[in-house]
Amino acid sequence: MINDKNVPNLRFPGFTEAWEQRKLGDEFTRVNERNDGSFGKNHWISVAKMYFQEPEKVQSNNLDTRTYVMRYGDIAFEGHPNSEFQFGRFVANDIGDGIISELFPIYRHLLPYDNSYWKYAIQIERVMRPIYAKAITSSGASSNKLNEEHFLRESILVPKIEEQVAIGSFLTQIDNLITLHQRKCEAIKEYKNGMLQKMFPKDGKNVPEIRFPGFTDAWEQRKLSEVCKRITDGSHFSPAEVEDGYPMPSVKDMTENGFNYTSCKKISKDDYDVLVNQGCKPEIGDVLVAKDGSILKYAFVIKENQEVVILSSIAILKPDCQYIDGGYLAQYFKIDSFKKRVIDENTTGTGVPRIVLANFKNFEICFPNIEEQQRIGQFLDELDNLITLHQRKYEELIILKKYLLQNMFPSNT
Repeated sequence: MINDKNVPNLRFPGFTEAWEQRKLGDEFTRVNERNDGSFGKNHWISVAKMYFQEPEKVQSNNLDTRTYVMRYGDIAFEGHPNSEFQFGRFVANDIGDGIISELFPIYRHLLPYDNSYWKYAIQIERVMRPIYAKAITSSGASSNKLNEEHFLRESILVPKIEEQVAIGSFLTQIDNLITLHQRKCEAIKEYKNGMLQKMFPKDGKNVPEIRFPGFTDAWEQRKLSEVCKRITDGSHFSPAEVEDGYPMPSVKDMTENGFNYTSCKKISKDDYDVLVNQGCKPEIGDVLVAKDGSILKYAFVIKENQEVVILSSIAILKPDCQYIDGGYLAQYFKIDSFKKRVIDENTTGTGVPRIVLANFKNFEICFPNIEEQQRIGQFLDELDNLITLHQRKYEELIILKKYLLQNMFPSNT
């Protein structure tokens, strides 16, 4: 009969046997292989993030006497505790042979193993924490020391090599997808930031570096008060919070393209109605801009009716469609040079930084005709949508990976 504690909640088809309770001393041995001169600065491994350090950044001058050789598949203990790893953690070498500081103890496999599997297995906190609790001797507030004898005496559940390969390969694919979406997200952000610098005129100019075909007219410059019908902000008082009511977000609840409603304050129907009558409810086409705390960090246009009222930390701009397009205006607040100038000239307060609402009226912006504005706004909005898509995929995969790590490995208890 299989002990339910010796099998994970999730398994690949075809694997049914219980995992083996194995002494760490049967799986690993401590190694102190010194560098014989075969490895230089170009082989220096940064243990914390597991990559080869750039040679010019390697500061150690004792590469032969004060380093250990870490082979592919070895694991090294990095004893700096943090919020994720209470006692520190092991890191598996999946990049190739190199050298590390002698401060990190290295352990080498004695039995057949899949390196991708062990890369994840040795970092599962619920599995490793009870082992560390018996094997750690503290060596200061910033780092812990692992007692070799006590560590190798502890046990861990291990599947057969075939199941190790299946688990390691699958989790590696998940990590590759996470990296893919993260890189795409960052690449699009970088591309968009470059376009923001080129699609809007630089200070003192009246035409941008890049334009859509067919547009040649010089751009106009006016104050926001001349191109907006209304410039106001949200409520200057905060009603009582209720458990189930209408959302009342502040700057902390703003995202790149809207609000995060999961944690924002909720208010009653009566308070909501009062604030709606006071003009604290944004309408379709309004541009919302953070004016307190994270100044100008977020700016977006309201695209659909929402039963929401906002706090005074957010400015509400109602564009005059005769002059300015809301999507264009929201993107204008994301131009680095514009943000810097506005913040430098208008920030007040020694505590939480803020921009006085009245100052918004004097912000000067450049703009072309409405048609060109719409083209610019739509183009940049499409980039924002791509960024959001990859960001969501990234976040979903992070959640999936966490679930898999919780369910594809049994606890030792």
